[in-house]
Amino acid sequence: MPRQVRISKERILEAALGILIRDGFCAVNIKSVANELSCSTQPIAWQFKKMENMREALAQEAVAYANQKLSPLSVNAIEAFWQLGKSYIDLAFDTPNLFRFLYMGESQQYLRGGLGSILTDKGNAALIERLAKQLGASEEQAGEVFQRMVLYTHGIVSLVVAGVLDCTRKQAYESVLGFAFDMLEFMDMEMDIESVREIFR
Repeated sequence: MPRQVRISKERILEAALGILIRDGFCAVNIKSVANELSCSTQPIAWQFKKMENMREALAQEAVAYANQKLSPLSVNAIEAFWQLGKSYIDLAFDTPNLFRFLYMGESQQYLRGGLGSILTDKGNAALIERLAKQLGASEEQAGEVFQRMVLYTHGIVSLVVAGVLDCTRKQAYESVLGFAFDMLEFMDMEMDIESVREIFR
């Protein structure tokens, strides 16, 4: 008869993610997860066999959690683009340990790529296509704006999370929006920039 599993993988990963968000990746181990679940280490070891397996599963859990937070809801492409950037800033301010784990190199399992990967990501590519249509720009122009905005936003919040930059959430919002408008003016899009500004007033 198969052994009854009293603590599921889902519960274990939920507990591990909670520790990661609260205390950081270094605090995640079999013993700390067992303490979080008020159980022995045996069910965790039985489910994952070794710590490396749990780390890989935790990385996937963390990515899924972040992706849910970073999903823009607006049908308006410009609003959706801002929702994405704003959510990225919020993720860094609200869950700095998770941000550090996913986007600052702590996770060895998280997928990395070159600059082009920003444009070829399925969700990003779809949003870039929508942006191009709404801005009256080519997809190449919209892609360049998107790529630069991602790099600029990541740069600000990474400095904040690293403790190098003293910046409030509101200041980060304002800085990113200001850069976005500067980029649109520099690229000389067909759309009236003032009409874009009205979306955020």
